[in-house]
Amino acid sequence: MELDGRVAVVTGGASGIGEALCRRFAAEGAAHVVVADLDGDGAAAVADDIGGTGVTLDVSDEDAVRNLVDRVERDLGPIDLMAMNAGIAAGGDVWEPNEAWERAWQVNVMAHVYAVRAVLPGMLARGEGYLLHTASAAGLLTNIGAAPYSVTKHAVVALAEWLSVTYGDRGIRVSCLCPQFVDTPMLGEFEALGDGSLTRFVRGIAKTPEEVAEAVVEALRAERFLVLPHPEVAEYFRRKATDYDRWLTGMRRLQESLLGGREETP
Repeated sequence: MELDGRVAVVTGGASGIGEALCRRFAAEGAAHVVVADLDGDGAAAVADDIGGTGVTLDVSDEDAVRNLVDRVERDLGPIDLMAMNAGIAAGGDVWEPNEAWERAWQVNVMAHVYAVRAVLPGMLARGEGYLLHTASAAGLLTNIGAAPYSVTKHAVVALAEWLSVTYGDRGIRVSCLCPQFVDTPMLGEFEALGDGSLTRFVRGIAKTPEEVAEAVVEALRAERFLVLPHPEVAEYFRRKATDYDRWLTGMRRLQESLLGGREETP
């Protein structure tokens, strides 16, 4: 997909990766970029800068998502690219309160389902459309110290795979963005899981949002499913698939070095 002349909607577009995507899509010549975020003021500020439209959106509210899609397609035309980028950090273990698990599930997974339900019928009727799902390298590997995040990001990858398999021969293109750490406000939440060792590790591999946006544009142009701003993730994923038990052993060692052997207990 070339973005020139396209209509794009980006959720979680007020900051971080979402903001970088909005700015890059506009720079690539998108006819209109809709910046959607729970932070309505932030969305409006980004939209003002790029000549787009800012809207307040709770992605966990299916009616609100459907109303947004209907309004965009009525006022601006068919949505060519739906970028489902909104997400929340969800650290902790299996004993996190049910409310925390449910919130992570609603924002990190069901928000994608709601958006797809809203845009897919129109895309299928036109015989074309692009779905961009922001997951995480945690969805291919795991995220030490963050059970709800890892589980929900695995689910996003699974959903994107299923959509590509099911609708790929009907004109629907699907990409799944799986970065490791990115220098956004969410980064600090993961750094807080451990001591200085984790912080040094995270900062050592973090990409900028602009670098992630560059990788996304390249992947959209190539219509490639996996978007890996950190190319090394492909090798880690290969090792995991080749020898799962060895990979698990290695991850336990990494956990020991980063978290100091901290045990998760109820």
